[in-house]
Amino acid sequence: MTEAAVNDPAQSAKTGFAVGATVPPFVRDAGFQAWNRYAAVNSEFVDIHMDDAAGQAAGYPGAFGMGNLLWSWLHRALERWLDGHGSLEHLELRFHSPALKGDRITCTGIVTGRTEKEDGTTVLELDVWAENQSGERIAPGRARIRLGQAAR
Repeated sequence: MTEAAVNDPAQSAKTGFAVGATVPPFVRDAGFQAWNRYAAVNSEFVDIHMDDAAGQAAGYPGAFGMGNLLWSWLHRALERWLDGHGSLEHLELRFHSPALKGDRITCTGIVTGRTEKEDGTTVLELDVWAENQSGERIAPGRARIRLGQAAR
């Protein structure tokens, strides 16, 4: 699959939002470049995210990424997939393992439930996750999305 196909929200809209539909993978590399940009925007210059020695002192192989950065990447994956057809109402993650320097993180999900509401909207329930290049789900979670009438 090409990079364009992986990140094409219009293609996702064509396939619908049925139970079993998948959120196209949103892929980012973990490391100082991404962490530094995120820290600059959020004033989160914490040693364990910026310095290998501090990460090692905390019991990790080196510096590691911010949990909230994983959250933001997953949020972005969902927003790209929706492409304006709905809104994210709820997102929760459980951080099982950190994103380590050099990890390739993929954020994705699958629609597990769909409820048509009386007001004409549709609510989707999703299992979502961020996984590393080994396929380990380092941050699994759940999301709830409300689709407008046009996206149903």
